[in-house]
Amino acid sequence: MLYVKDIILKCGGVLVCGNENLVLENFSKDTRTISAGDTYVGIKGENFDGNEFYKDAIDKGAKICILDNIDENLIPSKYLKSTIVKVKDSILCLQTLARYKRSLYDIPVIGITGSVGKTSTKEMVSSVLETKYKVLKTEGNNNNHIGLPLTILRLKDEDVMVLEMGMNNKGEISLLTGIAKPTIAVITNIGTAHIGKLGSRENIMAAKMEITEGLSGPLVINYDNDILHDNIDMIRKNNEVITLGIDNVSDYMATDISDDLSNFKINGDDITCPIGNKAFIYNSLVSYVVGKLCEVSSLDIKKGIMNFKLTGNRLNYIKLKDDITVIDDSYNASLDSIEASLEILKKEKGTRKLAVIGDILETGEFSRDIHTEVGKVLLNSNLDVIVTIGEETKYTDEYLTNNGYETKYHFSNEKDSHDTILGLLKKGDTILFKGSHGMKLSNIAEFLVQKKGNVDK
Repeated sequence: MLYVKDIILKCGGVLVCGNENLVLENFSKDTRTISAGDTYVGIKGENFDGNEFYKDAIDKGAKICILDNIDENLIPSKYLKSTIVKVKDSILCLQTLARYKRSLYDIPVIGITGSVGKTSTKEMVSSVLETKYKVLKTEGNNNNHIGLPLTILRLKDEDVMVLEMGMNNKGEISLLTGIAKPTIAVITNIGTAHIGKLGSRENIMAAKMEITEGLSGPLVINYDNDILHDNIDMIRKNNEVITLGIDNVSDYMATDISDDLSNFKINGDDITCPIGNKAFIYNSLVSYVVGKLCEVSSLDIKKGIMNFKLTGNRLNYIKLKDDITVIDDSYNASLDSIEASLEILKKEKGTRKLAVIGDILETGEFSRDIHTEVGKVLLNSNLDVIVTIGEETKYTDEYLTNNGYETKYHFSNEKDSHDTILGLLKKGDTILFKGSHGMKLSNIAEFLVQKKGNVDK
């Protein structure tokens, strides 16, 4: 349990007003979603200063405010009845409190990172562990230097934590693992996400390997991933490594895979996955390994894998009138994840298959090569119509043109594409949306729902 006085002792905070013996519960940085009794943290962002909204937070029931930009002499008297603590840096305070709270709990903590599949892996691992334990997991995209501490600060009586760790640059995973201190770490794969900032896949691997800095237990890796496979001796030097794979001999292997990729064996156990896709076989392998490490029975592991569900623009199936199926997988994208999503689209029963592909962001000088590769993948996917959206997918469109693909459209932004995409749809179609979150392809899916109408499955 954390108290206001811990902010003073651990973070060098100054009690402006109120009671230092109050318990800190349910931290929030957003006054729009704050609840009575919450602790509000004012964070200065690029576009606004959260410190300025402390009055709104208190009016909505916040019990405590942690602020780093406030003039104590200008606080109206009515707000001096609340508890306000001033710190030098609100984000650093959050991180310090989360690190301290983590130290108070002796529970399994699973840290998950990788270029692709972090969230879906986190969800499936949580589904497996929830068959036996009370689980606290990362919600939404709270996997960064602010989101991860906020997740840990939600910890109450849970038995285990499953934490997703994202990054854009070197050193970011190092910070997160130093706060979370995982007892099990997972690297799903090393791809090209953020290569524009990090410069090479080798640098991406080094940044992902930072997760081992705070690790006190085994590191689980995808041994089929080429760069992890090729560097296994280096990885094993300072780590207890557990490998998993389909193609390479590993500690845990998926075998006897059915044609639809939804049924297979893991080390002899029969597994059924609700999504038939190679990427989800790897997710199942991770979940199986973590389940075994956390002493979950084989029967419960099978149940957890079979019953897991994805959230938030990740393979979100929407049924429209005229038997049209929308697959909204627009939360994020990389070359590998686009290929995985197209594999899923191929298996759908739609009369025609359409794909709307947005830019993969943060590819830097590698953008042309990567988006050309996207074009190659699309060309080999037997699609009826391809729509590309963004500045970088011009290279994708260029490749398709040069290779004789005609039923395609290109738009510089999603807004310009709405009416065209609506006009393209025919009865029985299945349409996939896949692109980086910043491309806002989910707006097109929402537009189609408004125009066509949502129909329950």
